[in-house]
Formats: sequence, C-alpha cells, structure tokens
Amino acid sequence: MANSSYRSRNFGGSNQERGPRPYDFVYFPDKSPTQDKPPGHDKYLPDHLHGTLFLSLEVQTVLHISTGVVVMGSDFDEDIPLIKTMVQGEGNELLIQGSSLKGCIRSIYEAITNSRVGVKPKNHSQYPTERLPANNKNQLCPASIVFGASGEKWGWQGLVAIQDAYCEVTGFEVGFMPNLWSPKPNVNEAYYYNGKTVGRKFYYHMKQAIDKGIGNGIPVQVAWKNDIFTTQLYFKNLKQEELGTLLIALGQDEKHPIVLKVGAGKPIGMGSMTVTITEAKIIQNQADLCARYTSFISPYTHSFTGEDLQIFMQQQIQQAHEKLIEKPQLKKLSEILHKNTNRLPHESY
Repeated sequence: MANSSYRSRNFGGSNQERGPRPYDFVYFPDKSPTQDKPPGHDKYLPDHLHGTLFLSLEVQTVLHISTGVVVMGSDFDEDIPLIKTMVQGEGNELLIQGSSLKGCIRSIYEAITNSRVGVKPKNHSQYPTERLPANNKNQLCPASIVFGASGEKWGWQGLVAIQDAYCEVTGFEVGFMPNLWSPKPNVNEAYYYNGKTVGRKFYYHMKQAIDKGIGNGIPVQVAWKNDIFTTQLYFKNLKQEELGTLLIALGQDEKHPIVLKVGAGKPIGMGSMTVTITEAKIIQNQADLCARYTSFISPYTHSFTGEDLQIFMQQQIQQAHEKLIEKPQLKKLSEILHKNTNRLPHESY
C-alpha cells in the first residue's frame, strides 16, 4: 500500500498548466476489508435500530446536478440562448434526486470504514483485488451491508433509503460554468502505487465556486448559496455503530464536521452542502415493532429533537468510533471536506 514518503514525492505541488490539484485521496486501509452476512429484510431485529432522519441540506457553493437536457432560455424567461437544466418538482422547485445523495453519502461511508468499492471499475486490474466488489452475498463489506450490493444472480437491497430533496423556495439562478479538464488518471502518478489505485478520490470543499460570467461559461440552472433542501432518510436493522457511521458521513461528528459534495463542477468549488438533522424518529423495542402493524398510533419509541437529538447522535457516533471507523481515513477525509475552509479554486481548473 502507498505510504507517506511515496505521497510526498509524487503528490504535492502544482501543475503549471492546471494549477494545484483540486482533489486528494483517502488511502485504502492496509488490512483486508471486513465482511459479514447481511441481516435480511424478512423481519425487524429487536437489537437493532429502525427509523427516520429528517435532513435539512444548505447549499454552501452553487450547485448543479445535470439532467442532460438543454432548453431554450426563453422557456424560463431568461435572456440566454440555451441552459443546461436541473430536475424540478411540480411546483417548479429544484430537487436533488435521492439516488445522487445516496451515492455521495455512500462514497464517504466507504472511505471511512474498511470497505470495498461499491461498483466494479472498468479497469479492475488496476485495483487491489480485495477492494473489488464482493462475489458472494454472505461476504459483504460494511458499506455494502448498509447501502446494498449486487453480483451475478444475487443482490442485496441495503438498509437505507433516501427521498428526493426539494428546495424550500421556487425559482432558480443561472450560473456560468467553465469547461473543465479531464482527470486523466493514466498519466498521473498520484493515482497509483505499484500499478494499483491508492484509494478513493475526493474533491476539496472550497470557500466559493468559480463563475465565468455570461459569454464566457456554460449557462447552467443552479441552486444558490444558502438555498435549503429538505428530505428524509429511512433506515432499518442498523447496529448502533452503523447508524453512528452514517451520522459521521452526514457531517454530524463534532470533531469532523464534513460537507457533502454533489453534482457537477466539483473541481471549481461547486456542489458543497452542509447537513443539519432536525429530528430523528427511532424504534427501539419489540413492543413498538409490533405496534407498527396492530395500532393506528405512531409506533416510534422516541422522537428526538434539540439537545436530546444531539445527545442521541453523539452516542451512536461514539459506538462508530469504537467499532467501525478507520481513524486515519476519517482524519484525511475531514481535511479534504472540512466544513470550515479557506481553500479557493484555481482559475485553470
């Protein structure tokens, strides 16, 4: 596995053509990934946690998640010929697909636990064999148990689901995104050590994003800084440490307050969001599990808000640190995605 001396020789510094790299790597742990059987979907396990997290996501740097559709600016009463669009709800509010959020959160969960990669890469020979997706449903890594996995003639759905996130305000802004360089990993020594990928790549959270302005950039429909999106995350059959790791991935660890990076334009600072959990509804005992099917009354044992919510979350996070978190990997990821940053994007990205 790559080490710090290799890293200092081959990763630091700037490229005169492109400027300093807008990303860094979270190295794979030196030990082989842990593996276990999934808990199943046939029943609610009494010694596990089930419930709902209510999420509020605040845009920190302008955000664009492309639909792949380009429309005339006149369709939006904009004096711009063409605009690349985002998905909108029935009320013309912007939305972020739950699948985009789930993929983003999973990538963090994978990086801070001893997990495999979630999707088999095209050049799988360039990855350590033990980091490739599992071939057996009963040999799943921590991230695959929580988020799901599939193989030839088998699949595992996972234990979490995330709804689409809707913006609290209608309307949108237009940003002007520059053309970006291709990553070109095959000519970049930072990606590999002894011919194998060194770890998971993450783009830095930056204080602001580059906007090239009308006439110089690609017009894109964007959510603006301080826009709020709300959604819900459902989970079942999670161990305390699994829920705690999920909370860390959502930026709730007081010592590692990270952001999510979603959508396009990550190299130029776009797509940063912070997460606030406003409420957690938790089912914790057997009687309440039965009540889901025998009563019209809400079965939730606890509905946590305010200070009680913070205490509950930190308890789960502590379990994660004791049983599941890879500390060097979390430390490195926190440096890349830390909520408080003075890092600025380079014009040549």
